[in-house]
Amino acid sequence: MTEAGATSTPTTGAGPDPSDGAATGGRVTAGTSGRPIWSTFVGLAALIVAADQLTKAWLTSFLAPGQSVDVAGDLVRLVHGQNAGGLFGVFQGQALPFALVSLVVVGLIVGYHARSGRDPYLSITLGLLLGGALGNLLDRVRLGYVVDFVDAGIGSLRWYTFNVADAAISFAILLLLAASIWPSLARRAGTGGRG
Repeated sequence: MTEAGATSTPTTGAGPDPSDGAATGGRVTAGTSGRPIWSTFVGLAALIVAADQLTKAWLTSFLAPGQSVDVAGDLVRLVHGQNAGGLFGVFQGQALPFALVSLVVVGLIVGYHARSGRDPYLSITLGLLLGGALGNLLDRVRLGYVVDFVDAGIGSLRWYTFNVADAAISFAILLLLAASIWPSLARRAGTGGRG
């Protein structure tokens, strides 16, 4: 016998089904309900890769390595940089090891997304990470270095030269940090419905 309005669910000994809103008091928690949003994840990653590769091809079509052109005076310049190291130019001359590390990172990102559940916040964040990692990986495999081209700063005080892939990775890291400080961000995004 069950109470009025209650439904009978077969028990398997594995505990409540996390995809069932009733198991969490009617709330659907982020990262536990439903399948990952692959269309958002893959679509955003593809968009980042396309934007990254197109902007790099555009820049290298009119600037030789080392050349630069002012965009907003001295604040923002386009410069044709060739980074044979990692993010922000660290570990120069290590393009092949970084390519191998990038392959591992790509696998980890895809694997983590596969287990993340239906969480739009994580799908967007991981899509940005994947797109950035793939964009720079393509450069390392094809060219042996990464093309960086945005140079921003004031006078001799400059930020590291970067590209679209670097910007996507940096933004994704900020989103991850924000979610670790304010977990409700991801939870709130994860309750936005199913489908």
